[in-house]
Parts: sequence; structure tokens; C-alpha cells
Amino acid sequence: MNKIRKSCFDCARRIVVKVGSGVLTKDNGLNLKAVRSISRQICYLIDGGMEVILVSSGAMASGIRKVGLSKRPDEIPKRQAIAAVGQAGLIMEYEKAFARYGKKVAQILLTSEDLSNRKRYLNARNTLSTLLSWQFVPIINENDTVAVEEIRFGDNDNLAAMITMLMDADILVNLTDIDGLYNKDPRSIPDAELIPVVSTIKKSIEKLASDIPGALGTGGMITKINAAKKVTAAGIPMVIAGGAEPDILKKIFSGKEHGTFFVPKKKKLAGRKCWIAYSLKPRGVIKIDSGAAAAILKKGKSLLPSGIVGVEGEFSVGAPVEFKMDDNKILGTGLVNYSAADIRKIMGLKSSKIKECLGYKPYDEVIHRDNLVITYYD
Repeated sequence: MNKIRKSCFDCARRIVVKVGSGVLTKDNGLNLKAVRSISRQICYLIDGGMEVILVSSGAMASGIRKVGLSKRPDEIPKRQAIAAVGQAGLIMEYEKAFARYGKKVAQILLTSEDLSNRKRYLNARNTLSTLLSWQFVPIINENDTVAVEEIRFGDNDNLAAMITMLMDADILVNLTDIDGLYNKDPRSIPDAELIPVVSTIKKSIEKLASDIPGALGTGGMITKINAAKKVTAAGIPMVIAGGAEPDILKKIFSGKEHGTFFVPKKKKLAGRKCWIAYSLKPRGVIKIDSGAAAAILKKGKSLLPSGIVGVEGEFSVGAPVEFKMDDNKILGTGLVNYSAADIRKIMGLKSSKIKECLGYKPYDEVIHRDNLVITYYD
């Protein structure tokens, strides 16, 4: 058995379980058998002394059947209305399923704005911590009834990763309709082989991931890889496993090597830097030269105006901004000390020339190292 994997599962006390639409959907409706099975297994983990947060899809599947449609509509107002209808049914089924084992649930609906605002981010954490202390099972979903493109997480894989980092969870278990990450698409290629362990998420791993979503889902394997990139950067392991496998949660927490295990980075990203890198939506882009890139990536330096060669977008002081090289490789995200207009004036200059150019100089750095996060993977 992989020693790192065994250690991670043995030490896990706070767990985030994400269950996808592919697991919870049956004949364009909610798969009640799956809901009850997942609920029973989570209760088993809780009775074993663990705290469990559930990120659950399924509202759309529940709503589609109630409304009487054959598939998820494309129009946003209709999707939001179906989510409103389905969310009530979904949480009711979970409430009944958990009640069989003496557990109570709480529903939490979030948009990305709830986690991009620092105060609301901390409030969400406090609420979830309180629910866990009361021994309630938090059941989280994206608030599809109000979310639009600008404020949506995009998929529940991303939401699960955000919650995992928000709550400093010990592990993220992503249950899907595929048993893990394969070297080929197992749905169309019979000799596809499961990859049991991923030590580093490189471009080659991303290429293996299928981006074909299910009929009722918004993600695919690629969104799960992106979620793994985030949580492993924060020092948290993740497992992708088949949610239809009987007692899958019991099996993986008892030491059986099901699914694909993503090894966490040894150097854990601090909570605030996780928030900067993964909870904030970039407002623009700063292009930097190779010298600045080397200083940031290899020497841990801040971003100075001398290394900037271009600015894209309009943003104010304190905004989250991506920085990249001319070859369009995104290196990371940071909070800027100057507006886009001022950065255009001082780019290419030494820090000593900032006051001469702008008439003031609050900072030497355009992005200080403390407010900068590297997200680049080879």
C-alpha cells in the first residue's frame, strides 16, 4: 500500500465528500438509492469520529423530473427555476436518509462572491465550523437560483476544492461516475488503465482528462484535475473514486486502494494565499519579462515595475490580477499595489523612479511577495 496514501487516510479527521450528478442521477431524475447509500456511508464515518462536509450535486436532476422535462435546458432562467424546484427535493431526501441514522443536516447554498469577499469567506467558515460542532452534516451546493456567469463557481468540483481549503480539511473525496483517472477514456476505449497515484499534476496529466460532461453535469474529468491542483497545492490530498461502487467510502477509509490518489505538496500553501489564488476572480493581467519571472519563480521575489512589459484590463488598487510571460503562460495571481492606469505609466521603470513618474510612491513593489501566489505547473 502507498505509505503516503495510508498516512493521509489514517490521519484524516475532517473530510469533504463531493458527489457528482453522474452518481446522483437516474433516468433524468434523482437516484434515491445513491442518496441513501452515500448518506449511510457518511454516517458510518461520523460514528467513527470524523467530521464530514458534503458537497452535493443533484438539484438539477431532482428539478427536471418534477418539472417534467427530458433534459437540462440551455436557458439560464429555466435552469435557475429548475434548481429552485429541485433543491428542496434534494435536501428533503438527504434529511430523510440521514435521519435513519440519527443525524441532522443543514443546507448551505453559495456563490463565488461569498468566497471572494474576505469577510463573507470568514463568515462562511465560522458557520460551517459551528454546524460541525453541533454535529450537523453541512450539505453544500452552488446557489444556481441566483448564480450567473460572473458569480458562479462553474462546477461543484471547484466548489468542493474551495470548501476543502476554506475549512482546512484533511482530505477531499470526489465521487463520480468513473472509477478514477485513466490513461485513456474508459467509456470508449476498452483497454484503458486506471492511474492509481498522481504525484505531480503536469500538463501530461491534464491532457489525459476528458472534458466531456454528463448530460446533467457541468464538469468532466478536467474539472476534477483542476480541483486536485488547487487542494494539493494547499497540502491537502484528493481521491477520485467511483461513487456507484458499493460502500466506496468505507472501503477507501479502511485502507483499500480504490480510485486515483493525488499526492499533496509537502509545502502547504497558507490559508490567505489559498484565498488569493483560488477564491478571487482576476480583474486583469500583467505581462512580465523573463527576468521578473525568474526572480519570482526561483528566488521568491516580489514583482517590481521594472519587470513589467504590458497590462491587460482595467483594475484598481488591491485588485486580484494574474501575471504571465509573453508566451501567455499564467504564472500566478497577486493583489496589486497600483491601478492598471498607474502600472502602465511606471512599467519598465526602477522603483526609485515611481515617485518622479506618478508624484507619489506608497510601495516599491507592484505586487508584494506576501500577496503573490505562484500557480504555474510545468
